Amino acid sequence: MSEEAGEPWVGAHAGGARFRVAARPNAGRNALGGLHDGALKVHLSAQPEQGKANKALIAYLAKALGVARGDLTLVAGHTARTKTLAVEGLSAVELAARLRRVLEE
Repeated sequence: MSEEAGEPWVGAHAGGARFRVAARPNAGRNALGGLHDGALKVHLSAQPEQGKANKALIAYLAKALGVARGDLTLVAGHTARTKTLAVEGLSAVELAARLRRVLEE
């Protein structure tokens, strides 16, 4: 990623921005867990099978960031816990600001 957004885990992407996520499936509820090893930790109640956790991740983060689900794309890490997501229509700076606000809530 890059430092342009002031966060090493957020960077520019063609048409928007991208960020790293450390997904933790099988949690009691969906929740943000702060930063962990250069990624946003996200606890998900969904099981990590047949893409259920990935779908839940996109739905949860879209709502948290105030963007449409279709604007979030899983770019890397489909079967891994560490993932890279792209957000269309937001600059890296705007994405970092929204993520900081969500983490402060």
